[in-house]
Amino acid sequence: MNQPIIGNQGALDASIQLDAIFRAFPDLLFCLNTDGQILDYRAGKTSILYLPPEKVLGHPIRDALPPDVGPKFEHAFQETIKTGKVVSIEYRLKVPEGEHWLEARLVPIENEPRVIVIVRDVTERVRNAERIQSQVRRLYALHAVDAAITASFDLKVTLSVILRQLINQLEADAADILVLNPNTHMLEFSAGQGFQTKQPQPVMIGQGYAGKAALERRTISVPDLGNQPADSLLAPDLLREKFANYYAVPLIAKGQVKGVLEIYHRSLLQPDDDWLDFLSTIAGQTALAIDSAGLFQDLQRTNAELSLAYDAAIESWAQVLELSNRESGAHAYRVVELTIKLARAMGIAEQELIHFRRGALLHDIGKLGIPESILNKPGPLDEAEWKIMQSHSQLAYQLLSSVNYLAPALDIPHYHHERWDGSGYPEGLREEQIPFPARLFAVVDVYDALTSTRPYRPAWSPQVALNHIQQYSGKLFDPAVVQAFLQVMRERS
Repeated sequence: MNQPIIGNQGALDASIQLDAIFRAFPDLLFCLNTDGQILDYRAGKTSILYLPPEKVLGHPIRDALPPDVGPKFEHAFQETIKTGKVVSIEYRLKVPEGEHWLEARLVPIENEPRVIVIVRDVTERVRNAERIQSQVRRLYALHAVDAAITASFDLKVTLSVILRQLINQLEADAADILVLNPNTHMLEFSAGQGFQTKQPQPVMIGQGYAGKAALERRTISVPDLGNQPADSLLAPDLLREKFANYYAVPLIAKGQVKGVLEIYHRSLLQPDDDWLDFLSTIAGQTALAIDSAGLFQDLQRTNAELSLAYDAAIESWAQVLELSNRESGAHAYRVVELTIKLARAMGIAEQELIHFRRGALLHDIGKLGIPESILNKPGPLDEAEWKIMQSHSQLAYQLLSSVNYLAPALDIPHYHHERWDGSGYPEGLREEQIPFPARLFAVVDVYDALTSTRPYRPAWSPQVALNHIQQYSGKLFDPAVVQAFLQVMRERS
C-alpha cells in the first residue's frame, strides 16, 4: 500500500476510500513536491501511463511521461508553483492498446509545498471533437459541391470541384468519375485527379470493378488490391499505380445509372461510418450533377432546334413578300446584313443581334395587307393611297404581336418609319421616344431604298444616298446612328 498523502489516522481512512474511488474510475493521481518528485499516487488505469507507477515512485514525474511531453509538463508545473493556479495540459500517448489523449490537471495544495496532478483519459472527448470538426469540414465540402452544381452548367468544372473536395475529405490518393454513354453502354472517363499513369480507359457495363458496380447498382470495395489475382478486374495501368484500396460507387439519379465514382488509396484503409456516409452523399451529388448537365444539354439542343425553326418560319414569311411582288428578297437580305454590322459597331451585345435580324427580315411584313396596285404604282401616291401605305407598320404589329418569341423584334417592323423630328408614322414619335432598334434600322432601310430602283424612280448612287442621310442627320435620323453608319460604310468601301 502506498503511503497516504496526509499522515494522520483520519487521513488513512480517507486514503482507503480514495483507493476505492480510483479503482472505480480510470483517473490517475500523483502527489508531487516542489521539485516535481512523485511522493505518492493513486492509479485507476495504469495502462495509460508511459511507465508503471511503481517504477517511478520517488522519481521526477517526467520519468512517467513520454519524452516529448516532459518540457510541456515542466512548463505547466512551474506555472502552477509560481502562480498558485490550476493549470491543465493535454498530450498524446501511444500504448500497446492504441493511441490515447490524456489531460493532466495540476492543482497546488494551499499552504503545502505540494502539487496534486490528476491525469484523465480524454481520448473519447478528443475523438468526438475531431469527428465533429471532420463533419463540419465535410458539410462545407458538400455545400461547395452544391454551389458548383448550381453556378455552372459546365460538367467538367463541376466534376473537378467534386473530385477536389472528395480527395481532401476522404484523404484519397486518386479518384475519377466515369460517365455512362447510353448509346454505347460504356463508362467513359470524364474527370480524374491523382493518377501517375494515363487516364483510365472506357469500361463496358458489367466489366471490371466499375462495370460491375454499375451493372449491380451497388458499391464495390476491394480492401487489399495487392493480394488480388493477376487477372484482377482492375485495369493493368491502374495496378502499376500501387494502389492498396479501392471503391467503386454507382452514380444513380432518378433511378438511372449515370456513371461510376472510383476512389483509390495507396495505403490500407479502415473507413468509419462517417467516411462511408460522406462517400454516399457526394456520390448522390455527383449523379445529380451529371443528370442536370444532361438535361441542360438537351434543353440547349431543343432551344437551338426551336430557334432554327423560328428563323426558317421568318424567312418563309419574307419569301412570301417576294413571291407576292410586294418586296424584293434581295432588299430584305441586304438590310439584314447591314443592320447586323451597324448594330455590332454600336456595341449591341451578340445575344441581342438575333432580334435585330428578325426585325429586319420582317420589317415590311405589313405590306401583305397593302394592295399590289399601291405598292407597285409607277407614280406618286394620292392622299388616300398614302394613308393605306402608311398602315403597313401598324398591320405588321397586329400580325406579329401575338407571336411571343418575336416580341423583342417588333420595334423594327412597328416603328422604322418614325423620324427624329416627329414627322414619321404611325405614332409621330420623336428623338429617343423612338425605340433604338427602329432608329438604327431607319437609316439602313432608307439607304437601301435610295440605292435601289423603284417603279417611280431610278436608283441613287451610294455617295448621293450617303450625302442625303448625312444632310438629314438630326432631322429625320438619329445623329449618333448616322455617324456610326457613315463609319461602317467607309470601312465597307
